[in-house]
Amino acid sequence: MLCRILITALCLLHHSHPTFCCDFEQEIVNSNDSIPFSTRAHWMRAANQALFDLDSPCPLRAFGTVIVNHTAPGLGELVCMGINRMSNTGNPTMHGEIVAIGNCSSVLTAENGKYRLTPEEALNAFSELSLYTNAEACPMCASAIRFAGFKEYIYGTSINTLISSGWQQIRIRSSCIFNSSYGLLTTTKLIAGILSNETDPLFKWQYNPDNPCPSGCQRTEPGSNCEKILE
Repeated sequence: MLCRILITALCLLHHSHPTFCCDFEQEIVNSNDSIPFSTRAHWMRAANQALFDLDSPCPLRAFGTVIVNHTAPGLGELVCMGINRMSNTGNPTMHGEIVAIGNCSSVLTAENGKYRLTPEEALNAFSELSLYTNAEACPMCASAIRFAGFKEYIYGTSINTLISSGWQQIRIRSSCIFNSSYGLLTTTKLIAGILSNETDPLFKWQYNPDNPCPSGCQRTEPGSNCEKILE
């Protein structure tokens, strides 16, 4: 516990750019993963696929999340998913992680559903679930992940990459939020940079017209947004 406090303090003291804070913690966590990379890659691709299934191959806000039960056999079990719904709802808090958590609460407590948990049982169930998101959680979503008490949080594209690609972000790494959450009774394992070679391109076209569109999309004219190719 003291180590986490000291790491956070040293990060804040010695780095003028707060997005560099606590990268050391992420590297440590990444080196202690008991689940095969192929399984991690499967679920990160599922987070990307959620964009196709719930919206389009090239939504402007291409943030997708899946929540998985790794206590189930094989690759694990998909419990729920979510994508960024700000444009659909006009609600600025509807980030992919928040939407997925809300969907999971509904799935877990549905009276005629698979799980049929009470609200209290659903709250406790998050401690056995893993959240995969194709881009690093913002401070709001990272805090929600920690308050939910997820067993694991796995992301692809980093906040630093989002910023360098033109995205407006609060410059606090999710590892800093995690290191500051030592007052909570739960712990959440953080795993960074899974399949970022596949997630990064989803976020590089929006603010750079020279970057290619995701597969299945095209620009109808120079400088325009990417749009789904109609069959």
